[in-house]
Amino acid sequence: MESMYIHIPFCKSICSYCDFCKFIYHGPWIDKYLDALKEEIKSRYNGEEMHTIYIGGGTPSALINQDLEKLLNIIREDINVSEDLEFTIECNLNDINEQLLDTLKKYGVNRLSIGIESFNPQKLEFMGRSHTYEEAEERMTLIREKGFDNVNIDLIYGIPKETLKDLKKDLSLFLKLHPDHISTYSLIIEDNTKIAIDGVLPISEDLDAKMYEYICEELDDKGFEHYEISNYCIDGKYSKHNLKCWNNEEYYGFGVGASGYTYGVRYENTKSLTEYFKGNYRLKEKVLSKEEIMDNELMLGLRKTKGIYLPDFYNKYGVNIQEIYNLKEVLKEKELIFEDDYLFVNPEYIYVMNEILIKIL
Repeated sequence: MESMYIHIPFCKSICSYCDFCKFIYHGPWIDKYLDALKEEIKSRYNGEEMHTIYIGGGTPSALINQDLEKLLNIIREDINVSEDLEFTIECNLNDINEQLLDTLKKYGVNRLSIGIESFNPQKLEFMGRSHTYEEAEERMTLIREKGFDNVNIDLIYGIPKETLKDLKKDLSLFLKLHPDHISTYSLIIEDNTKIAIDGVLPISEDLDAKMYEYICEELDDKGFEHYEISNYCIDGKYSKHNLKCWNNEEYYGFGVGASGYTYGVRYENTKSLTEYFKGNYRLKEKVLSKEEIMDNELMLGLRKTKGIYLPDFYNKYGVNIQEIYNLKEVLKEKELIFEDDYLFVNPEYIYVMNEILIKIL
């Protein structure tokens, strides 16, 4: 176990599409939450050396500096970290300032993930967000001046009434910021979100596919490596933390609403602050069978454009993957490709990967 996720569920405002565990920022809750988080880590963490730590949310950057230092001190004092630690924190663009960046640097954060999502005013209004390209450019300049050289920015597309032309303009502005990593997400209308309650309908599958194809081609043309369905990077700056998840490796998940995978058990934490404050951290636990672990290996591994390295699969499970899964049809149809000991989704079919998995599973 080399990875840890920490969830900070507080936000200054709630985005219309977000279904993550989150609460409107309320100062009196923060100190109590961080105390509970420290206790959960003390009770569940077994001292392994961490190679990746990811603080997500919610909006971790919404914490005032005093609370942010308290959070980062928990990590400094209670967690054993490696010298090559990848330490990521999610930030809202509007929270980024000199004090925030100085604090993050002080405690060893070396990767930022910024939820920009779009620069289109109509899209931003739909999502419940507010910022401009000029603000992003100014903050990215400050980020670079402070010595951060590994920065991801998120792009959301497939918003109702968005055109391919709108997406092209958005992506061109994203590229002008010169990020090291871009994560792109087609809008999913999740239950109990504002847009689901409002009855918003998704865009057509045909337009969604054209948008995805354009993103892939444009980022490839600009020198980005497409290494996972939704993720692209330059200069080998993959998200090491997310790769560990896609490689089906175990990881800790701490905080209200967090999930984790430790010692063969997948678990979800409670989404109730009241229960969490009482020390009742876990909501669900499931001990996985070997078959379920292999299914996860298949589903997660095929998200990577390089796919699954079959000798690794054999070394992990003692069986050949083609003995467990019926791959003849998808290989014959060239939906999956077997090459140089790797099994991967044909780039022409990556958009419909879920349909391929259904055939296999």
